[in-house]
Amino acid sequence: MTSDYPAVPEPVPSESRGWATAAHLIPLIGFGFLAPLIIWMMKREEDPFVEYHAREALNFQITLIIYVLASFALMFVLIGFITIVVVLIFALVVMVIAGIKASNGEFYRYPLIFRFVTG
Repeated sequence: MTSDYPAVPEPVPSESRGWATAAHLIPLIGFGFLAPLIIWMMKREEDPFVEYHAREALNFQITLIIYVLASFALMFVLIGFITIVVVLIFALVVMVIAGIKASNGEFYRYPLIFRFVTG
């Protein structure tokens, strides 16, 4: 682990892993940025592991909205139909990877995202 990650007890408690995993995977069933936002707001003061993962998931969901909107705009020149598929497949893959890492008590940093919410 690098110094970018908060200090957490080893091993990470299962409750913390559950909340962190939920922050990454609940958006897959349609709650978008709301689930990580709510988890981040509830747990940011009490659990650094959950706070980190919820913040990463929230930043990813905000970035995903931007990518999807850009893809819709690009549909007028037809490339948007390709980019939307690529963006959605990318989102699915990295969200599952992040959920697995969180459930294993590991940290995960999403690639290709803007970090609007900082710790």
